[in-house]
Amino acid sequence: MQSLPQHVEALIFAAPQPITLEEMRAVLRESVGVEFNDETLLQAIEELRRRYDHAEHSFEVVAIAGGYQFMTKGTYHQTIGTHLRQQSTKKLSRSALETLSIIAYKQPVTRSDLEKIRGVSCDYAIQKLLEKELVTITGRADSVGKPLLYGVTEKFMDYFGIRSMNDLPQPKEFKLPENTIGEPEEMMVDSEN
Repeated sequence: MQSLPQHVEALIFAAPQPITLEEMRAVLRESVGVEFNDETLLQAIEELRRRYDHAEHSFEVVAIAGGYQFMTKGTYHQTIGTHLRQQSTKKLSRSALETLSIIAYKQPVTRSDLEKIRGVSCDYAIQKLLEKELVTITGRADSVGKPLLYGVTEKFMDYFGIRSMNDLPQPKEFKLPENTIGEPEEMMVDSEN
């Protein structure tokens, strides 16, 4: 099969993590109806390696974690690192931060509970937080309609530099602005969270 390297290239490109020879073999068996042995697949991978070994390509095929994956060549690591750093420093909107803080302190929480606390729709903020993988769907509530429950992720803790949820500041630790008028309202703290 002359187009085998292209099929292997497509599989490596589309795979979200390193793809193994066994996974390639199973996909190719089903998609093209041919059983390939390891030697034939390794020859196709070697052909791809030679193709991308030239300086005009910024990436290469790498054997990693028991499989194969496209990776950026070392020459371009600083450029990619700068891009990733710039992406990670993009700020969250005020509404996303408010929604995220409610989820962090009240998790697991439904969208309707979030909206009761914020007083506005949280659909867009939740969607952005899910896209950034700062929150996740943790299950469904036992109430009418079985609404989705949201909680924070490990990425949330990395993003804010905390080791565990116990490291979150407690409401009593928040400093009131000096120009506040009147007596502060007593904050209700849920002892379970």
